[in-house]
Amino acid sequence: MKIIETSLPGCVVLEPAVFGDERGVFFETWNAERFGEHGLPTKFVQSNVSTSVKGVLRGLHYQWPRPQGKLVGVLEGEVYDVAVDIRRGSPTFGRWEAVVLSAENRRQFWIPEGFAHGFLTLSEHVVFSYLCTDVYVREADAGVRWNDGDIGVDWPISDPVLSGKDGKAPFLADVAPDRLPVYTP
Repeated sequence: MKIIETSLPGCVVLEPAVFGDERGVFFETWNAERFGEHGLPTKFVQSNVSTSVKGVLRGLHYQWPRPQGKLVGVLEGEVYDVAVDIRRGSPTFGRWEAVVLSAENRRQFWIPEGFAHGFLTLSEHVVFSYLCTDVYVREADAGVRWNDGDIGVDWPISDPVLSGKDGKAPFLADVAPDRLPVYTP
């Protein structure tokens, strides 16, 4: 497994070792021992899969309290995946990082607790996988507007398909401080 650091400390891209022959390929998507050796989580409590069609943007989502770290990847198709640091007091507060994840490149993106997450479907269809460090809690569910100008994510589309909730999410500056995670060095 190769780990690629990003501009957001803690957010890393993972490239698995892929073994293939004329029958197909094999690669690990998670290994507690290997993850632990790199300071990554060794315990996940919920696994999710979502499907989307081209142009669908999901996010930017987070939970507070009860934050979730997410290990995300694509089983079919391709997405533009984004993490935003929303931890109060963080030196990288409001900064974002994006990575293209696809079934072809087999990359995964580790997004620690305290970051908002979203993705845009680039292919005609996508099957997206999440491993989460905490369960979904409706009362903790929160989001930040996908096109918040203060964050300035450079999405490769200007008119995505959104849920009603995502289209009405608040701008980061309008989120009450007690509804944001806190940075702990």
